[in-house]
Amino acid sequence: MADTEGPTRVIDVRTDPSRYRHWRVGYDGPVATVAMDVDEDAGLFEGYQLKLNSYDLGVDIELADIDRRMRFEHPEVKAVVLRSGKERVFCAGANIRMLAGAAHAHKVNFCKFTNETRNAYEAAGAESGQHWICAVKGACAGGGYELALACDWIVLVDDGSTSVSLPEVPLLAVLPGTGGLTRVIDKRKVRRDLADLFCSTEEGAKGRRAKDWRLVDEVVANSRFEEAVAARARDFAARSTRGADGPGIALAPIARTESAGGLAYSLVEVAIDRAARRATITLSGPDGPPPAGVASLVAEGAQNYLLRLARELDDAIMHLRLNEEPIGLWIFKSRGDPDAAAAHGRFLADNSGHWLANEILGLWKRTMKRLDVTSRTLCAAVERGSCFAGPLAEVVFACDRSFMMNGDFEGDDRPEAALVLTDANFGPFPMGNGLTRLQARFYGAPETVETLAERKGERIAADEAEALGLVTAAPDEIDWDDALRLFLEERASYSPDALTGMEANLRFVGPETMESRIFGRLTAWQNWIFQRPNAVGEAGALRRYGTGRRGEYDLRRV
Repeated sequence: MADTEGPTRVIDVRTDPSRYRHWRVGYDGPVATVAMDVDEDAGLFEGYQLKLNSYDLGVDIELADIDRRMRFEHPEVKAVVLRSGKERVFCAGANIRMLAGAAHAHKVNFCKFTNETRNAYEAAGAESGQHWICAVKGACAGGGYELALACDWIVLVDDGSTSVSLPEVPLLAVLPGTGGLTRVIDKRKVRRDLADLFCSTEEGAKGRRAKDWRLVDEVVANSRFEEAVAARARDFAARSTRGADGPGIALAPIARTESAGGLAYSLVEVAIDRAARRATITLSGPDGPPPAGVASLVAEGAQNYLLRLARELDDAIMHLRLNEEPIGLWIFKSRGDPDAAAAHGRFLADNSGHWLANEILGLWKRTMKRLDVTSRTLCAAVERGSCFAGPLAEVVFACDRSFMMNGDFEGDDRPEAALVLTDANFGPFPMGNGLTRLQARFYGAPETVETLAERKGERIAADEAEALGLVTAAPDEIDWDDALRLFLEERASYSPDALTGMEANLRFVGPETMESRIFGRLTAWQNWIFQRPNAVGEAGALRRYGTGRRGEYDLRRV
């Protein structure tokens, strides 16, 4: 992978346990073990080996799949032990050769996906009652320590050699970049000067110092390490809120048909216009009523409407991110009965105490968050016959602009365009900043959200949706085509870099959370640093790593 090129092949994020090359998963009642045992010869691209349990995007794709399957296929699991499958190393972090040779866009996509994956299992305790405990034995450096930081508890062996470290600044001229710095100070609340010392020291911290500095939660002698890890897992399992009983459901492979013109799933279609650099993503509504009860929901399994839609949309987002970088404008459409879409969302909300309903709602939340942080212009076209209702309406509110057909259109006998609000739009699917998308939209007028809450269940037509501020514009038949065309052409004429910066700033108003800070800092700093010659130039630190020569730096502060 040359730094000026994109991926050399299509990256597919679909996988399953039969295809894992880097992880071993074991189940023992309420406790599961996830062992990182990276196959050094199974990198996603040519040109590097994944030595010392280092990782690339392919390793993280498998970890993301493990987290998702743990939630859906193993409801009995209440605690997960993350550990190394190798003798003398926990994880050396992101593979340096991969970072040195990867295209800049791939590095940014890699960092974003790894952090989305960390965020997912970090939230598994609160969302699903599945708490992750990290058992650190052997060198735990850089991205390896970030794997540990995302867990609920870190147990470190005190054997004289095991350490945790974030050595990127002194060694690589980059940052502990996908959330390490933020989790150290925001989550673990390490004192600032100690964090500065820790991140400036190649060797990191061992034993008692790591515990005293709050870098780990527990330090245990080698002779008691396995016993202590097992006890901690049992303790978290006993305190878990997960009330699941019975078997899980199988996450069958996502069926996807690819063509030169786009992708087709059962509920999602992606039409790509490469000349115009845009993709139209159409979501289909349900073709039947919601399940009759939770027994029917379990019987449906992976065929449940919102679960299937979430999985397919998530896959489409990742495919476009990783493999269609020039496609900078995504237009979202939908088709179907909005009342039916709203009913499916209500059923899940009414049964959110059931483990499977809760997991489906959680997956939709994470899919919407993935959309929020995607560096593309997002536009919604609410046409006649659309079904943006309840959970699906969140797609409209995630977009940078939204257009809604107003009134009758000659020759179009589909039902009038409408938006339907439900409880789904007022709490269960927050953004990374902790606000709902309506709260973010009306940050300067919070009373509007209260007014909108009184309209739940109603079909809100275009004129009123525009007046209420739910859409940007509601053109009639005469203006519809021109209004949409002018916006799309204008957007395509702007600098993609400027748009990425503008959109990322405008989407996240109000309070900061650890999650929003991670992505904000990733965008503002890691994105920039990864382009600097101090890191990726011919004499940069990433390219010289392992050669015995230090990088040559431009010493000007800019």
